[in-house]
Amino acid sequence: MVVRMLHRYWLKPVVFAACLLPMATLVWQAYSDQLGANPIEAITHHTGEWTLRFLLLTLLMTPLKRFSGWLWPVRLRRMLGLYAFFYASLHLATYLWLDQFFLWDEIWLDIIDRPFITVGMLAYLLLLPLALTSNRYMIRRLGKNWKRLHRLAYVVPALGVLHFWWLVKADILEPLVYGLLLAGLLLARLRKAPGR
Repeated sequence: MVVRMLHRYWLKPVVFAACLLPMATLVWQAYSDQLGANPIEAITHHTGEWTLRFLLLTLLMTPLKRFSGWLWPVRLRRMLGLYAFFYASLHLATYLWLDQFFLWDEIWLDIIDRPFITVGMLAYLLLLPLALTSNRYMIRRLGKNWKRLHRLAYVVPALGVLHFWWLVKADILEPLVYGLLLAGLLLARLRKAPGR
């Protein structure tokens, strides 16, 4: 009973605060001049990696509930998904503002000529409707179509991994790890829980 009360009243605020830690770390590093020789690249990498991490954490919640029998993971799924969108928006803003200075002609050429930018933009455009329809009103309004739309939650992280892979070109260890984690999570969603 006590554990249930703790989950009900404390879990979400604690997780909410924990999800802000990557942003707080970034702000502190910027304030204390610890972003290195290329701060824009450091910010871009930091926000991009945390976007992928939150996308994977969001996908983890359903298998975690299924295999453990706990209910609390699904209560966190929406919050984690919105944090993925938050960090993706910071990632995109860094590129548009700090890297390209809102030079739309240059940005358009980048989207056309650089496949990793094309895939990254596509991932963000697919993530946007997921964030906009994550509230209860839109769940009721869309009905069965809401589930169909939110199947994009499987596509977006795959595009994110591909975006990262094509960005790094030769040193593919990090995107490979994310890709393997994503594959494992997708397989876990297909498998039934033990004894069920």
